[in-house]
Amino acid sequence: MNKEDIQLLYQYNRWANEKILAAASNLTPEQFLADAAYPHGGLRGTLTHILFAEWIWRKRWEGDSPSVWIKPEDFPTFDSLRARLQEEDRSLSEFAAAVTDERLNSIFHYKTTRGDPKEDILWHVMAHLINHGTQHRAEAAAMLTALGHSPGDVDLIVYLRSR
Repeated sequence: MNKEDIQLLYQYNRWANEKILAAASNLTPEQFLADAAYPHGGLRGTLTHILFAEWIWRKRWEGDSPSVWIKPEDFPTFDSLRARLQEEDRSLSEFAAAVTDERLNSIFHYKTTRGDPKEDILWHVMAHLINHGTQHRAEAAAMLTALGHSPGDVDLIVYLRSR
Protein backbone atom coordinates (compact mmCIF):
# COMPACT_ATOMS: atom_id res chain seq x y z
CA MET A 1 0.00 0.00 0.00
CA ASN A 2 1.21 3.50 -0.67
CA LYS A 3 0.38 6.94 0.65
CA GLU A 4 -1.56 8.01 -2.45
CA ASP A 5 -3.85 4.98 -2.26
CA ILE A 6 -4.50 5.32 1.48
CA GLN A 7 -5.28 9.02 1.05
CA LEU A 8 -7.82 8.15 -1.64
CA LEU A 9 -9.52 5.68 0.68
CA TYR A 10 -9.72 8.25 3.47
CA GLN A 11 -11.11 10.88 1.09
CA TYR A 12 -13.77 8.36 0.11
CA ASN A 13 -14.50 7.59 3.77
CA ARG A 14 -15.05 11.27 4.52
CA TRP A 15 -17.30 11.70 1.47
CA ALA A 16 -19.38 8.64 2.37
CA ASN A 17 -19.74 9.74 6.00
CA GLU A 18 -20.88 13.17 4.80
CA LYS A 19 -23.58 11.60 2.60
CA ILE A 20 -24.90 9.68 5.61
CA LEU A 21 -24.78 12.78 7.80
CA ALA A 22 -26.54 14.90 5.17
CA ALA A 23 -29.42 12.42 5.00
CA ALA A 24 -29.53 12.05 8.78
CA SER A 25 -29.81 15.82 9.20
CA ASN A 26 -33.41 15.48 7.93
CA LEU A 27 -34.50 13.29 10.84
CA THR A 28 -36.49 14.41 13.81
CA PRO A 29 -34.74 14.17 17.18
CA GLU A 30 -36.98 11.20 18.00
CA GLN A 31 -35.96 9.35 14.84
CA PHE A 32 -32.28 10.03 15.53
CA LEU A 33 -32.55 8.68 19.08
CA ALA A 34 -34.83 5.73 18.28
CA ASP A 35 -33.54 2.21 18.85
CA ALA A 36 -33.44 -0.31 16.00
CA ALA A 37 -32.67 -3.99 15.51
CA TYR A 38 -29.10 -3.48 14.28
CA PRO A 39 -25.90 -4.55 16.06
CA HIS A 40 -25.35 -1.07 17.53
CA GLY A 41 -28.99 -0.10 17.85
CA GLY A 42 -30.43 2.83 15.96
CA LEU A 43 -28.80 5.58 13.97
CA ARG A 44 -27.19 7.31 16.95
CA GLY A 45 -25.63 4.05 18.13
CA THR A 46 -24.42 3.10 14.66
CA LEU A 47 -22.87 6.51 13.94
CA THR A 48 -21.28 6.55 17.38
CA HIS A 49 -19.76 3.14 16.66
CA ILE A 50 -18.28 4.47 13.41
CA LEU A 51 -16.88 7.46 15.31
CA PHE A 52 -15.47 5.31 18.10
CA ALA A 53 -13.66 3.02 15.65
CA GLU A 54 -12.21 5.95 13.72
CA TRP A 55 -11.08 7.68 16.91
CA ILE A 56 -9.56 4.70 18.72
CA TRP A 57 -7.63 3.43 15.70
CA ARG A 58 -6.23 6.89 14.97
CA LYS A 59 -5.19 7.27 18.61
CA ARG A 60 -3.45 3.88 18.43
CA TRP A 61 -1.62 4.89 15.24
CA GLU A 62 -0.46 8.01 17.05
CA GLY A 63 0.98 5.93 19.92
CA ASP A 64 -1.87 6.14 22.45
CA SER A 65 -4.02 3.15 23.44
CA PRO A 66 -7.20 4.48 25.08
CA SER A 67 -9.11 2.19 27.40
CA VAL A 68 -12.28 4.29 27.34
CA TRP A 69 -15.21 3.95 24.98
CA ILE A 70 -17.16 6.65 23.20
CA LYS A 71 -20.83 5.95 23.94
CA PRO A 72 -24.07 7.00 22.21
CA GLU A 73 -25.14 8.75 25.41
CA ASP A 74 -22.20 11.14 24.90
CA PHE A 75 -24.23 12.66 22.04
CA PRO A 76 -27.69 13.82 23.09
CA THR A 77 -28.34 15.47 19.72
CA PHE A 78 -27.61 14.78 16.09
CA ASP A 79 -25.67 18.05 15.80
CA SER A 80 -23.33 17.08 18.65
CA LEU A 81 -22.53 13.74 17.01
CA ARG A 82 -22.21 15.22 13.52
CA ALA A 83 -19.71 17.83 14.75
CA ARG A 84 -17.59 15.21 16.51
CA LEU A 85 -17.65 12.81 13.54
CA GLN A 86 -16.66 15.59 11.14
CA GLU A 87 -13.83 16.58 13.48
CA GLU A 88 -12.58 12.98 13.55
CA ASP A 89 -12.80 12.69 9.77
CA ARG A 90 -10.58 15.79 9.49
CA SER A 91 -8.09 14.25 11.91
CA LEU A 92 -8.05 11.01 9.92
CA SER A 93 -7.48 12.93 6.69
CA GLU A 94 -4.57 14.77 8.30
CA PHE A 95 -3.07 11.50 9.50
CA ALA A 96 -3.41 9.96 6.02
CA ALA A 97 -1.84 13.05 4.45
CA ALA A 98 1.17 12.85 6.77
CA VAL A 99 1.84 9.11 6.73
CA THR A 100 4.79 7.83 4.69
CA ASP A 101 4.97 4.72 2.51
CA GLU A 102 7.55 3.32 4.91
CA ARG A 103 5.28 3.79 7.91
CA LEU A 104 2.27 2.34 6.08
CA ASN A 105 4.18 -0.88 5.56
CA SER A 106 5.61 -1.13 9.06
CA ILE A 107 4.34 -2.80 12.21
CA PHE A 108 2.83 -0.72 14.99
CA HIS A 109 2.16 -1.80 18.56
CA TYR A 110 -0.88 -0.95 20.67
CA LYS A 111 -3.12 -2.27 23.40
CA THR A 112 -6.78 -3.20 23.24
CA THR A 113 -9.26 -1.43 25.50
CA ARG A 114 -8.70 -4.33 27.93
CA GLY A 115 -4.95 -3.71 27.89
CA ASP A 116 -3.95 -6.72 25.76
CA PRO A 117 -0.85 -6.01 23.65
CA LYS A 118 -1.24 -6.31 19.87
CA GLU A 119 0.69 -5.52 16.72
CA ASP A 120 -0.38 -5.04 13.12
CA ILE A 121 0.91 -3.62 9.87
CA LEU A 122 -0.39 -0.06 9.70
CA TRP A 123 -1.90 -0.15 6.22
CA HIS A 124 -3.80 -3.36 7.06
CA VAL A 125 -5.60 -1.63 9.91
CA MET A 126 -6.08 1.59 7.97
CA ALA A 127 -7.77 -0.42 5.19
CA HIS A 128 -9.76 -2.34 7.80
CA LEU A 129 -11.13 0.93 9.18
CA ILE A 130 -12.47 1.93 5.75
CA ASN A 131 -14.10 -1.48 5.36
CA HIS A 132 -15.53 -1.27 8.87
CA GLY A 133 -17.06 2.12 8.09
CA THR A 134 -18.56 0.76 4.88
CA GLN A 135 -20.35 -2.00 6.79
CA HIS A 136 -21.86 0.33 9.34
CA ARG A 137 -22.70 3.07 6.82
CA ALA A 138 -24.70 0.41 4.97
CA GLU A 139 -26.66 -0.21 8.16
CA ALA A 140 -27.17 3.54 8.63
CA ALA A 141 -28.26 3.88 4.99
CA ALA A 142 -30.83 1.12 5.47
CA MET A 143 -32.23 2.88 8.55
CA LEU A 144 -32.32 6.23 6.77
CA THR A 145 -33.99 4.74 3.71
CA ALA A 146 -36.65 3.12 5.89
CA LEU A 147 -37.30 6.55 7.39
CA GLY A 148 -37.69 8.12 3.94
CA HIS A 149 -34.27 9.80 3.78
CA SER A 150 -32.03 7.64 1.62
CA PRO A 151 -28.44 8.90 1.39
CA GLY A 152 -28.18 7.52 -2.15
CA ASP A 153 -25.28 5.41 -3.31
CA VAL A 154 -22.22 5.50 -1.05
CA ASP A 155 -20.10 3.03 -3.02
CA LEU A 156 -16.43 3.68 -3.68
CA ILE A 157 -16.94 3.59 -7.46
CA VAL A 158 -19.63 6.29 -7.18
CA TYR A 159 -17.16 8.47 -5.28
CA LEU A 160 -14.40 7.82 -7.82
CA ARG A 161 -16.66 8.73 -10.74
CA SER A 162 -17.85 11.90 -9.00
CA ARG A 163 -14.35 13.33 -8.57
